[in-house]
Amino acid sequence: MQGIIISDIERQEMEYLIKRELDELLYDFQDERIEGIIKRAMEERYKILFRLFSKVANPTTCKSYLRSRKY
Repeated sequence: MQGIIISDIERQEMEYLIKRELDELLYDFQDERIEGIIKRAMEERYKILFRLFSKVANPTTCKSYLRSRKY
C-alpha cells in the first residue's frame, strides 16, 4: 500500500493541473486529424490521469470529466 500526505493547498494545485490535462485530452479526442495509434496512447494517459483525479477531487467534479464515448 502506498500513500501520500499533502496539504489542502497542494491538493487544490494537483486538482487544477490534472483538470487542465484532462481538458486538453478531451479536446484532442474530438480532433479528426489525430490517428488511431495516437488516440490509443491518449486513452491510456486519460485513464491514468482520471484515476489520479478521482483520488483528489470530489465525485461531482469527476463526473464532468467522464468520457461520454470512445473514439
